[in-house]
Amino acid sequence: MTVILQSSIANSTYQGKVRDTYDLGDGRLLMVATDRISAFDFILPNGIPDKGAVLTQMSKFWFEMTKEVAPNHYLRLADGSDADGLPFALPPELRGRSMIVKKGDRLDVECIVRGYLAGSGWAEYNETGRVCGLRLPAGLVESQELSEPLFTPTTKAEVGHDLNMPYSDLVQMVGPEIANTSAFAAWRSTPTPLATLASAGSSSLTRSSSSALSRGSRSSSTRC
Repeated sequence: MTVILQSSIANSTYQGKVRDTYDLGDGRLLMVATDRISAFDFILPNGIPDKGAVLTQMSKFWFEMTKEVAPNHYLRLADGSDADGLPFALPPELRGRSMIVKKGDRLDVECIVRGYLAGSGWAEYNETGRVCGLRLPAGLVESQELSEPLFTPTTKAEVGHDLNMPYSDLVQMVGPEIANTSAFAAWRSTPTPLATLASAGSSSLTRSSSSALSRGSRSSSTRC
């Protein structure tokens, strides 16, 4: 099976760890998911066949599933037909791994809801007893299921690791309305109430935030 480590379309506007992005010049972007592997902020020399196609199909599923939770940038999968409206022919090997999206302003934040104490959350808990400003009970063990999911935003770093941040820092970075909208959208993907977030000093986050979702942060990253 062929491994695609580089898009066959020249002159990408932006190249991330896995995806190559092209500005179509009309308010849309073409995002191509390659088979590159990113592990701990390093791109490995090998790849996984069809990894990009799987990522794209998963993204399509979740963008369509959650579009009523928060509007998103997804428009369609690029299949090489006239309906794509591309200014160039889409190479056959990129069909099924490319999507057309609306161009938006990115929030340099990942809005993460954690159900387990692992990864950077576990490292921070070991040092401070907290995760993103939230005090947790003593004696928890790595990968333990939490009594309720936690909203734990992080920075979205261009280089190096993303860093955990308290909700108050998110408010300072993007303003209270967008912070509330992003957090509320993340929370709506879980069945858990908003009590934990409010206990961290963000009592302004209420159900009224749902009114902001219609105009909210189109390109904030919500991960569960």
